[in-house]
Amino acid sequence: MTGEKVGILVISYGSRAAAVIDALSRSENYEVRFYVADKQRNPFNVKHAEKHVVIPDLDVGKICDFVATNKNDIDFGICCPEKPIIEGVRDVVESKTGVAMICPTKRYAIEESKASQRYLIEECCAEANPGFKLFPCAEYESVSEVKSAVWEFLDEIGNEVAVKPDKPAAGKGVGVWGDHFTSREQLFEHFMSIFDGGSDVIIEEKMEGEESSFQAFCDGKRLAVLPETRDYKRAFDVDLGQNTGGMGSYKDNKDWLPFMDKSDREEEEKLVQKIFSRLRGNGSNEELRGMPFYVAFMHTGEGAKILEINSRPGDPEIQNVLPVLKSDFVDICFRMIEGNLSRIECEEKATVVTYAVPMDYGGYREKFSGDKKVDLSSAYALQEKYDDNLRIYPGSMELREDGYTYALGSRTVCTVGIGEDIAEARGISLDGIRNIDGALWNRGDIGAEYHIQRSVKRMQRGAVSGLAV
Repeated sequence: MTGEKVGILVISYGSRAAAVIDALSRSENYEVRFYVADKQRNPFNVKHAEKHVVIPDLDVGKICDFVATNKNDIDFGICCPEKPIIEGVRDVVESKTGVAMICPTKRYAIEESKASQRYLIEECCAEANPGFKLFPCAEYESVSEVKSAVWEFLDEIGNEVAVKPDKPAAGKGVGVWGDHFTSREQLFEHFMSIFDGGSDVIIEEKMEGEESSFQAFCDGKRLAVLPETRDYKRAFDVDLGQNTGGMGSYKDNKDWLPFMDKSDREEEEKLVQKIFSRLRGNGSNEELRGMPFYVAFMHTGEGAKILEINSRPGDPEIQNVLPVLKSDFVDICFRMIEGNLSRIECEEKATVVTYAVPMDYGGYREKFSGDKKVDLSSAYALQEKYDDNLRIYPGSMELREDGYTYALGSRTVCTVGIGEDIAEARGISLDGIRNIDGALWNRGDIGAEYHIQRSVKRMQRGAVSGLAV
């Protein structure tokens, strides 16, 4: 490898960070050296890192200490998980070490409060908001008082709602009418399970439709929008089971999804631009640098609605995009920092991400006490067969002193298939998953034609139906 040497800090948890490291390492213009602050000894990250440190709680102070020790060798950093962003990792690292970070500041960690998101959307583009109400813990003195307030809101909006903790909870705590409760008493029981834990609760009108994930990089002045993706939140095939961190996702060989058309995509962009213009203000706001908008949209009979906004790349959705970037990802990062980001182009390829997960993940088994060793060697051997159109990104895996890798509690590893169309990409992704040796399971219908056609037909009917998450 020839080219300018560049040192990059990657704050890592999961397969998303492995995809980021993979994309950066493929630079043709730079010789990249990685300094990885990791939640565990991810085998992919250990292999690629110049220096690798394990910080199990991803504490911002400890991350900053690692950066300070190596700051003369680090040109910039990227934060992949939300927790350090919410806790102000960019503010701390930049002020104490001078190393530029690619992620929004603490002030713009938009997922820190679901209610704050709703108020912002209401101000910028109310047409994309469901009806909602926040129930702050400090406002009610008794259970009967808060119950009366909840009943009053349900009388106004109807019983079909989603009940969520205001603060981030990694997707946990969300309850949806028809999935988690079917009566007001059950709804209130779920409400109190959050409320009694000390969290404010937000109740939102349930949105039904077809979901898509919108992502965009930002330099503070402008957004560079990435191709649309579709995530699968439910644990089991045909969208059964509990919500998870995401069991897989797909991207088509164009910028929008098969059940969307160009106008749907343009509607999303207009809505996000309204929010961006409000946060950016006049001119530029470099505190938004990174990916301030990873937006979950629901396409309903009344147009596009916003489910939630996050200020970091999606997992698994960013794994769909990074492997097919046309531009050098290191150059993209420098342009974000320098404030001259332009349109980002991707190959006209489809991608499918499939996750393999532990036996007790998502309620597949109540318990599993067997061997948790995972061997990826057969999957890696397939990469030559597929001419590098198969990528393998370890996630919640740990390389231990005995030299073996072990599955931990969350999503273990994902495979990314790259193809001319979704069907080809799906076949490659599933082949990779089947060749992973370990006590793991996966959904088999990520990007399946029948699932896509179901979405197409729902959108064509106009009065679409689906799952609220």
